[in-house]
Amino acid sequence: MSPRRCALAIACATAALLITVAARAAAPPLSVAEGVFVLRSNLEPARQPDGNSVFFAGERGVVIVDTGRHAEHTQALLEFAAARGQSIALVINTHWHLDHMGGNAMLREHVPGLKIVASDAVAPALAGWLASSRRDMQALLDGGRADPATRAMIKIDIGLIDAGPRLLPDVTLSAPRTPVDGAGRPLVVGLAREAVTNADLWVFDAASRVIAAGDLVTLPVPFLDTACAAGWRAALAELDTAVPFETLIPGHGAPMSHTDFATWRDAFGALLDCAAGASPASICADGWVAALGPLLPADEQGRARAMLDYYLAEHLRAPPAQRDRFCPATGGNAATGESGIGIAQSIFME
Repeated sequence: MSPRRCALAIACATAALLITVAARAAAPPLSVAEGVFVLRSNLEPARQPDGNSVFFAGERGVVIVDTGRHAEHTQALLEFAAARGQSIALVINTHWHLDHMGGNAMLREHVPGLKIVASDAVAPALAGWLASSRRDMQALLDGGRADPATRAMIKIDIGLIDAGPRLLPDVTLSAPRTPVDGAGRPLVVGLAREAVTNADLWVFDAASRVIAAGDLVTLPVPFLDTACAAGWRAALAELDTAVPFETLIPGHGAPMSHTDFATWRDAFGALLDCAAGASPASICADGWVAALGPLLPADEQGRARAMLDYYLAEHLRAPPAQRDRFCPATGGNAATGESGIGIAQSIFME
């Protein structure tokens, strides 16, 4: 499976397996702490996922961390804010994958003057990686090689990429830590370089000790499509030791305690170590499942193993030039590299 042909903008292995996942009923935002809520995405057959969206309620409005991909998800953000009688004062995007910033365009239509904060990597990603992905997706449509469900997914992502200027942030962050006024709720936004992408933000709320970590933490597996594994490991170490959070909201999956996060971090390190050795891929996947224990529900374990088979072959055990192409030592950059995050070609190509 060539990453060149994985065109839609979210993890190849995730989307490839969505066609086998039963649809889940929509759930309202979950209260995580006082004034903190998370809207989790549904996993549905033949449908790209949305990332988790986090609400921090301030005195003058609500801050939303990540805006999803699909209109239904973004509409739920609007409705939840309205039900609370609060305006959306600020959006923070943790990174440039479309399942985390695709809803920006729709929110701008409904919230005049909305301010969006993101890293300095978003504009280069739109001009580089996502533009390349769009060309690949259009070629698939033009070539007639995609089934109807895949064509529908492709058209959604093309539409989001074409909304380019409406996805861009008003404020870009490049410092390791930045204090942000969250509509009267003080927040700290941290930045990790060369981790899941070339620039990932996390958002910490000292009042609740909740951190919105974006895709620095994901379940059922880490999404490695645009990642520098070594940089990611370093970013996790900083979160674990330098940020006094009690609850972590991942980019995908259920909220977890700091102890749960430490378990996830240890499992991530063990996965990288196993991948660097000679053990069969099945042993590495089994180790991931065993290390996570109850963090990974039984009905997610098969999917996790299948996704790790893909990531081990296409990323962690790929030739060095491919494996390390997003690490600074190789000159890689997820914003300008060839397209590749998205739906696996096995769905629509021979």
